[in-house]
Amino acid sequence: MDWNDSEEQVIFRAQVREVIETKLPERYRRSSGAEEGAGSWQSDRISKDPEARKAATDWANALAERGWIAPHWPKEYGGAGLTPMEQFVFKQEMAQAQAPGVGGMGVSLLGPTLIVHGTEAQRAEHLPRILSGEVAWAEGYSEPGAGSDLASLQTRAIKDGDDYVINGQKIWTSGAHTADWLFALVRTDPEAPKHRGISFLMMDIHTPGLNVRPLINMAWEHGFNETFFEDVRVPAKNLVGDENRGWYVGASLLDFERSNIAGAIENRRILTDLIAYATSEDGRGQSRLSQSDSLRHEVAEAYVQTEVLFNFSFRIISMQNRGLIPNYEASTSKLFNSELVQRSARLGTKVFGLYGNLWDRHDPRAPMGAQFTRRYVTSIPSTIAAGSSEIQRNIIATRGLGLPRG
Repeated sequence: MDWNDSEEQVIFRAQVREVIETKLPERYRRSSGAEEGAGSWQSDRISKDPEARKAATDWANALAERGWIAPHWPKEYGGAGLTPMEQFVFKQEMAQAQAPGVGGMGVSLLGPTLIVHGTEAQRAEHLPRILSGEVAWAEGYSEPGAGSDLASLQTRAIKDGDDYVINGQKIWTSGAHTADWLFALVRTDPEAPKHRGISFLMMDIHTPGLNVRPLINMAWEHGFNETFFEDVRVPAKNLVGDENRGWYVGASLLDFERSNIAGAIENRRILTDLIAYATSEDGRGQSRLSQSDSLRHEVAEAYVQTEVLFNFSFRIISMQNRGLIPNYEASTSKLFNSELVQRSARLGTKVFGLYGNLWDRHDPRAPMGAQFTRRYVTSIPSTIAAGSSEIQRNIIATRGLGLPRG
């Protein structure tokens, strides 16, 4: 691997930085004093606040000018057709600036899946509306009895003429309350082996019989939902891939989700901010760093781990750049990143001691807007979402190390 930018990558990195510096709305800039977690493009696009909607529109337009809403999509489908290394540079700079992506799961997950598995009619209908920001998507995978063992899902879809009729329930449906459409795995053949009787369907989230209910997390935030299906009729033309082969469509989608080339930058930025504040005039009175050699060692070790994660991610991109398809390598990166997120959050609360008990981000006594306190609880699902750590270890063991299945 070559860790240095080529001449072309130096030029491209400068272009990305220029767009961020000149086009990124103030709402999304770290220097604006925005609250931690504020500035979600998907929620801003439908916000009742006209300034939030304008910020979402302006940023989408700025990226669309260069095809950067979907930098990894081929040009013929409206993307930028960037090489894997250009994508890596783009994600680095976006993560460093905390600039929000545009298009959400439609761009990152469904779009690539339709490009690979969809029909020309499906691509023509859905890809342009993803790129324009007209339609946002949510993912319907997990169920109350099918999380890590996703192939045990029981939400049923029965073919009835030109429709499928769906009944069942999904849970942890991220962003469904701000989405327009949903893609879901459903069981179409209950007699088949569990991996072989599943199909991949797309549906308008406002279809009669489809009900989205909020799930509030431990930080009193609404990001997740549970989704109920009662005789929901979905046109058969919305089937992606072959009937009963949806597991393999969904599995390829998760490979896009697990690559995570921006995780190292985000973790490094969090720790850099922690060090800067804890050693500042304002932060020294709240920080325990100057009193504890062991804490300073933990901070240094966590920073080193961000570099390890960077190299996991760089390995994935280097493979893709050579035309290879990462598999267990992506699971390695996902596993390391999700556990590092949790360790960093715990570390931040330890650095601030009793001040780490303050939850109110507006409390002047709360260090760094209580962001580590809130991360401490919101990071708990990171080792479960997108495939639990146990599942990732199984993938690494069987596909990476060649160990027998237990």
